[in-house]
Amino acid sequence: MRAFQVTVFDAPPQLVDIPTPNPAPGEVALRIAACGINFADLLMAQGKYQDTPKPPFTLGMEVCGTVIALGEGVTDPAVGTRVSVFGGQGGMAEVGVFPAHLCRPVPDAMPDTVAAGFQVAYGTSHLALTRRARLKSGETLLVLGAAGGVGLTAVEIGKALGATVIAVARGADKLAVARAKGADHLIDSDAGELKAQLKSLAGRIGGVDVVYDPVGGDAFKAALSVCNREARVVVIGFASGDVPQVPANLLLVKNIDLIGFYWGGYLTFDPQALTDSLADVMRMYADGHLTPHISEVLPLDRAQDGMDLIARRASTGKVVVTP
Repeated sequence: MRAFQVTVFDAPPQLVDIPTPNPAPGEVALRIAACGINFADLLMAQGKYQDTPKPPFTLGMEVCGTVIALGEGVTDPAVGTRVSVFGGQGGMAEVGVFPAHLCRPVPDAMPDTVAAGFQVAYGTSHLALTRRARLKSGETLLVLGAAGGVGLTAVEIGKALGATVIAVARGADKLAVARAKGADHLIDSDAGELKAQLKSLAGRIGGVDVVYDPVGGDAFKAALSVCNREARVVVIGFASGDVPQVPANLLLVKNIDLIGFYWGGYLTFDPQALTDSLADVMRMYADGHLTPHISEVLPLDRAQDGMDLIARRASTGKVVVTP
């Protein structure tokens, strides 16, 4: 079968032919229909992600597919069931093996491409905003990188939770996508100094209660400047490539909470939190409150193009590969 693999960290991933895997005890094999690409895949390809396996390995953290074989001891999900799964790796291939207990049945009305990119993006934003940031209706939420894979879901979920949402993104086209998902205020990070733009807006509408930051760098520092007292700043990632140093005196003076959030970490210490959160966002999708945005659907032989789109921050919403 074909798979998009990291063979060594100092060379680009390659599309290779490898033996079709068989499920081990506790696993299922999936005929993969679609795989969502995440920023973490880029870090993993460079050996910089916190859960990077040793090469060779197949990229692709989350997939949708159909069960074609069961490992020893597995009775559910049954062969023929369409499921989505966050497996951490192995998704950019024609067939993959994954732990059976992580597989979640996909509603008939949810397309493969949506299901493949749903868990990480929506799961991250929902659990970060509800459990960690404790976002309440009527508060103001500032989303950095608001047109990206997780940022756009934070805009959408923030609105669904009753917040006033400020979306920061690069350029009019990306801001239009954020507006379509419910953003109340739009700031173009390419249109001038971000800190000055945020302060101008805060002067009109008030400060920010929650910051959702998958970007880091100067954007993080600018966001801190408009935080209200007892604001919560949730650190999702560092797409800018710059891990900022925190001025702790500002946290102290304003009683600001700085909160780290790693969605995949809950698999090891509180998987029930993920299960409950994903059940909530699935209900929100079924009720029509969430409408996932996919900007690119690419075949497996163009997986590198999808990675490049994310690296250049040229995509909006999700990029999906269909083996």
